[in-house]
Amino acid sequence: MPVVAVVGRPNVGKSTFFNRILGRRIAIVDETPGVTRDRNFARAEWAGRSFFIVDTGGMIEGSRELLDRAIREQALAAVEEADLIVFVVDAKAGIHPLDQQIAELLRPTGRPVLLVANKVDNHPRDDSHHDFWRLGMGEPVPVSAISGRGSGDALDELVARLPEPLSEEGENGEVIRVAVVGKPNVGKSSFVNRLFGEDRMVVSDVPGTTRDPVDSPLRYHGRDLVFVDTAGLRRQSRIKDSLEYYSSLRTARVVREADVCLVLVDGFEGVHHQDVRIVHTAWEAGCGVILAVNKWDLVEKDERTAPTLQKDLQARVPELKWAPFLFVSALTGQRVRTTLDQIMEVAAERERRIPTHVVNQTLQTLVQRQPPPHSRGRPVKIRYGTQVSVRPPAFAIFSNFPSEIPDHYVRYIHNEFRKAWGFSGSPIRIFLRESSPRRGAPS
Repeated sequence: MPVVAVVGRPNVGKSTFFNRILGRRIAIVDETPGVTRDRNFARAEWAGRSFFIVDTGGMIEGSRELLDRAIREQALAAVEEADLIVFVVDAKAGIHPLDQQIAELLRPTGRPVLLVANKVDNHPRDDSHHDFWRLGMGEPVPVSAISGRGSGDALDELVARLPEPLSEEGENGEVIRVAVVGKPNVGKSSFVNRLFGEDRMVVSDVPGTTRDPVDSPLRYHGRDLVFVDTAGLRRQSRIKDSLEYYSSLRTARVVREADVCLVLVDGFEGVHHQDVRIVHTAWEAGCGVILAVNKWDLVEKDERTAPTLQKDLQARVPELKWAPFLFVSALTGQRVRTTLDQIMEVAAERERRIPTHVVNQTLQTLVQRQPPPHSRGRPVKIRYGTQVSVRPPAFAIFSNFPSEIPDHYVRYIHNEFRKAWGFSGSPIRIFLRESSPRRGAPS
């Protein structure tokens, strides 16, 4: 997905505009300039296009204050990463010298810029935004971020300027994108190098050597795969500099766009909280997940070591009950090639479609064995179900009172679907929908 960076001087309403686009309050908003010091980013969607939007702190050119300089560096890093820049100015205050300085900074970057004149509360009677033509950044788009006036027009302009989405297709079907993810220095680049039999990635003992996701194509059993070696994902509190922050942002994008995530954990150091968070991130994004325990050659082990580690991880991350485990060594090559067969299997499971009559036969058996609990004396009936999508597989279950079906019953259906059809390594989604009784059927 493309990245949109929101920049401007302090207190022009960048965070309010950011929140308006998302439709919810994520960035802290205050009349005091300089409230936004770190960068916020979130996924947004408009007119069928998805993109990441990044809120930045107010830029103050020429300041010698360490905080101002740090905010400026972070904002410029956002500009370098962005596919589109939204330059927000204050129409009430008019053109400020800082607006002119920021415009001069943005002009040589070559990035497309959408100039948004905020705080135009009485458009079209208020035409103060026309003054900003003098910045030479194109036509100013008037908005009132606080009330939402004009925000739809601004979003239409934003989406129109995004780069065209890329489609990747192999000769016999779509490319399988494989994100190799994990915390820093777990051996991701060494693993990819061993898999390809050559040094595709720079390998170093220093954590954080890989900054940008690097694509490496491979053809295996008639399918095209693209392996993406990513920067290590750290906790946000550990992300100190802007370069590392945007490496983390790029990795999050890769995970959301991947078909399969190969999550590497360090078998020698053991499982950390960050490993658990990475698995959650991939699973929630709808990716297939394979857990590869690397550096297995360094572990002192017996016949109970691998099952104990697997059981510990599954207890901490219930989703991993359905994900395959591999114990590998990028250094020696142990089981590295096996991951290719596992990736193909998980990608196929993620694309499986179950016929509707099979779904309903299974549902009927489950309901007969364990009916859903009554709600306030009323019987809750599950009428039928169907698979509505793949990648990941998603099922719609229709009921007379879908909102009254408790979470534990949905988990029961989910687990039984797993037992019936597997979907190894792939998340599955279950959506509850309301249905009217079929004609002639009892209500």
